[in-house]
Amino acid sequence: MARDDDKTTISRRQVVGTAAIGAAGIAGGFGLGKTGAPTPAEAQTRAGAQKIEVAPGELDEYYVFCSSGQSGEMRVLGLPSMRELMRVPVFNRCSATGWGQTNESLKVLTEGMQPATREFLKNRGGTFMNGDLHHPHVSFTDGTYDGRYAFMNDKANSRVARVRLDIMKCDKIIELPNQHTVHGLRLQKYPRTGYVYCNGEDGVPLPNDGKVLDKPKEYHSIFTALDGDTMKVVWQVIVSGNLDNVDSDYQGKYCFSTCYNSEEGVTLAEMTASEQD
Repeated sequence: MARDDDKTTISRRQVVGTAAIGAAGIAGGFGLGKTGAPTPAEAQTRAGAQKIEVAPGELDEYYVFCSSGQSGEMRVLGLPSMRELMRVPVFNRCSATGWGQTNESLKVLTEGMQPATREFLKNRGGTFMNGDLHHPHVSFTDGTYDGRYAFMNDKANSRVARVRLDIMKCDKIIELPNQHTVHGLRLQKYPRTGYVYCNGEDGVPLPNDGKVLDKPKEYHSIFTALDGDTMKVVWQVIVSGNLDNVDSDYQGKYCFSTCYNSEEGVTLAEMTASEQD
């Protein structure tokens, strides 16, 4: 409420009306200068908006590493410009670079396969033809991004890939044993990466040899830790429920996973029997 003796007061209706007109001008990409409302440029200046223009010859202050889902590649954006700077082929095929066709790339795509998968794909092109890339994360040293690697998971085929950030190329891919579906990958932050933590979202029979397909009680989800330097499995833990997301602390002591289906059911009624997971 304005005081009666304040000569600079305006009504609440005037404040709301002016703000609404200004916001409409900004959102719509046009100015209403002739009506007295600010143009988009004026509104940005008055609000002290952060400069987002990155002129030719200038570099973005930050780089964003994005997943692409079923495209199977990692995408690199500049921030604040939000320009797409690069697409790094990982689980996909890329005719522009030969990824998935050259001997070098086929070695990366196949050397980390499990023996049973290798045998299954022997007469089917030798490697997976798809990938569902999720959760790219950059390696840490002492809790700070160090720019060595980016790690990401393939939810479709239970794989984890590593991209070298000095050359922006994938150099290692591993298919995780005893596990079906990797989701919510995160990294050890301290003292360095270190462990790469891989949630197993779906339960599978253990061993998964086709002999106990009709025994749901023998289905389990697996939590895996990889060595980020060697890209080999360090340890695995059988867990309850379907793991969804994971993150680690900044002291190198713990990591935490969310889950659903703590009932470990296989029907909708069983999976939703408990009030909470």
